[in-house]
Order: sequence, then structure tokens, then C-alpha cells
Amino acid sequence: MTITSTLHSRGVRTVTMDYPPVNALPVAGWFDIATAMREASSDPETRVVILRAEGRGFNAGVDIKEMQKIEGFSGILGANRGCYEAFKAIYECAVPVIAAVNGFCLGGGVGLIGNSDVIVASDDATFGVPEVDRGALGAATHLSRLVPQHLLRSMYYTSRTVTAQRLAEFGSVSAVVPRAELDATALDIAEEIAAKDPRVIRAAKEALNGIDPMDVNRSYRFEQGFTFELNLAGVSDELRDAFVSTGANLST
Repeated sequence: MTITSTLHSRGVRTVTMDYPPVNALPVAGWFDIATAMREASSDPETRVVILRAEGRGFNAGVDIKEMQKIEGFSGILGANRGCYEAFKAIYECAVPVIAAVNGFCLGGGVGLIGNSDVIVASDDATFGVPEVDRGALGAATHLSRLVPQHLLRSMYYTSRTVTAQRLAEFGSVSAVVPRAELDATALDIAEEIAAKDPRVIRAAKEALNGIDPMDVNRSYRFEQGFTFELNLAGVSDELRDAFVSTGANLST
């Protein structure tokens, strides 16, 4: 179970999530993503980053089973801080980040891709934020960068998912391809960006962040405040315990 970072030719770096069976990340995994992104950002040889995953799906969010084994509030505190740091590091990475999404992308996974610069997806990819079912709030900030406002609210309240094809209609996903072609498609876009003057691309990333209409870091932190309230009230533990007891295949 790892987060690996590899620099390839032409300045393309891949950061790969591999946490079987469903890439539900433990607390340490989120911090590892943040570390990998910050290292990529500070490396002058890195021109673009591809964030990808091995296994059944891209990301199933937080490892709730781990969280429920941890006494007190340290589990939720660690997961929330880890998610915040991972999302922030992607957004603030000095070079463009391309998310290559296979299969499911849920909860914290939406936070990862919502702060990325370019999204490509396999034709079996689905996206959703089932936080309300787990007694939490979060990633609405990032989902709002992918879908229109009223669809966001419908998805958030119901925990429904949307397909990669639907996101492509909104322009949020740049390409939808068969899963066997996903890595190659992401690499093609990465190499196109990497071929440009890195001084200009780094300036462009900073400029685009500077004119962003939403402060994503502050917005997500605001959401997390309600998660902390629900945890203090005992609501979150009740719903997470029920989730774990069902033996569900996906942890989010």
C-alpha cells in the first residue's frame, strides 16, 4: 500500500495511488500525496504531474474502517487535516496536475481531481460525494468546480454519482477513453504541456490560481467545520459504525 512518485523523460512525473482493494486512503496516505505534490512542485526537472491509481478505481475517499478503530477524535482530525493538505498541495503545485481517473472517484477522490488542472477519465468512471451518508461534509468545494450548482446540490443531498461522459458534456473532463487507453491519453496531454517553456507554464499556473473566483482552501476548510460539529455531536460515529457494520465494499 503506497503512494509512489516517479519522474519520467521530458519532465513528466507520475504520482500513483495503490491501496487495495479500493484505494480508500488511510490518514498517512493523504499526507503522502501532499508530500509527493510538494516535492514535484519544488523539483525544477518536473514540468507536469499525472495523478493516477492502480486497481479497481481511482479513489474511494477516506478509510473509514481505519478511522473507526482509532480512539477519540484523532482519526477524524488526521483524515481531515490529511485531505486538506493533499487537496491544497495539488492546487498549489507549481506545475499543472493531470488527474487520470479510472473506475470510481468518490468523496476525497473528488477533492483530488477538483483541484487538478486537467481531468481525463476512463469510460467506466463515475464521480460522487457520499459524505452525507457517512455523517460528514466536504468536497462540495471541489464538486462545484465540476458540475453546475443545482446538480451539485442534488448530488450532495442524494449521494448520487455522475458518469465521466456527463462531466465531459460540462467541459470538466477533457477526454473520456477506454480504460486501456487512459494512461496513454494522460501522457499525451502531459507531454504536450511539458514541451512548452516551463518558465511560462509555471507562471501560467500561478496566474490562473490568482484569478480563480473561489478560494478553494478557505472554502473547503469552512466545510470541514461542519464535519467537526457532527463528530462532536456523535452523529458521525453513529453513521460510520453503521457503514462499517454492513461490510460495504467501498469506504468513503
